[in-house]
Amino acid sequence: MIAPLSLLWFALAASPAYGFVAPSSTGLARRTSSSRSASSLKMSDDLSGVQIMVNGMPGPMAAAAAEACLRKGLNLAPVAMTGPDIEASTISVVDSVTGKSASVKLIPASAKDEIDAAVEGVKTAVGPDNLLAIDFTHPSAVNGNALFYAEKGIPFVMGTTGGDRDKLLKDMEDAKHFAVIAPNMAKQIVALQAGLEDLAKKFPGAFDGYKIEVRESHQKTKADTSGTAKAVVASLKDLSDDDFEVSDIEKIRDDEGAMAFRVPEDALNGHAFHRYTFTSADGTVEFALEHNVVGRTVYAEGTADAVKFLAAKLREEKEGKIFNMIDVLKAGALE
Repeated sequence: MIAPLSLLWFALAASPAYGFVAPSSTGLARRTSSSRSASSLKMSDDLSGVQIMVNGMPGPMAAAAAEACLRKGLNLAPVAMTGPDIEASTISVVDSVTGKSASVKLIPASAKDEIDAAVEGVKTAVGPDNLLAIDFTHPSAVNGNALFYAEKGIPFVMGTTGGDRDKLLKDMEDAKHFAVIAPNMAKQIVALQAGLEDLAKKFPGAFDGYKIEVRESHQKTKADTSGTAKAVVASLKDLSDDDFEVSDIEKIRDDEGAMAFRVPEDALNGHAFHRYTFTSADGTVEFALEHNVVGRTVYAEGTADAVKFLAAKLREEKEGKIFNMIDVLKAGALE
């Protein structure tokens, strides 16, 4: 076989999740409070009146997102939800770049009454439309958490992958709720996904007869198959007549396999390596696409940009709407 043609290479950051499930909703009606007028928002260009509830701390991805919010001039809410089996505690979030810090009380998701009271307390303090959330929790919590945010009237950025994505989108559409929902928060990878989508639309079947293979490696704590890989596969399938399915993605979650996949040893606890290949039927031609990520900074900063974008959209849109990271990219909101 000839050496692969490497189309793109990225060295960026990884996206683990920290698990908890928000208090279960008793039912979700379509909320008129999800419709907002600009005059109801205490916002300026610096978003000084807004607070961000970062749920999933002290998990590393949620913590990195909280630090990025501080770095980008956002205020953290003084409370956040953590795992149902985690003891309540108060942590200090410190951004090492700017030196900014904030104290956040973590409330277990199992403490429903305390969470409800804390949310209402923050909304009373900052205004009912000035509390937004970032979710980096666990795939099993995705759908329940989204319903919780909609029930409480909290616009959110869903960074957690997994869950029932079709139900997630339908529930939020039915609720007419403001949200940014995306499988990946990194600007460069979002641009790559947009480019592949465009390629598939313009040249469907360009790789007919080629076999698709996809491998992805993340740290052991990531429970689900990469949401980014799933999204990319959708475009690859439009380019090829191969019967490849999402279930065919090879998921690597062990140290030995990760290192064989060229993951540095010091990145085993935080990485996101992906490789996609098209191989001709006779094995003489291979096209390869890779994006390999070490650390969490790029995802965290993209998440902070997404919540700033969402806060701005609350001023512009009268009715709740679901956005994705391509919307954020097109708006020029990714710094």
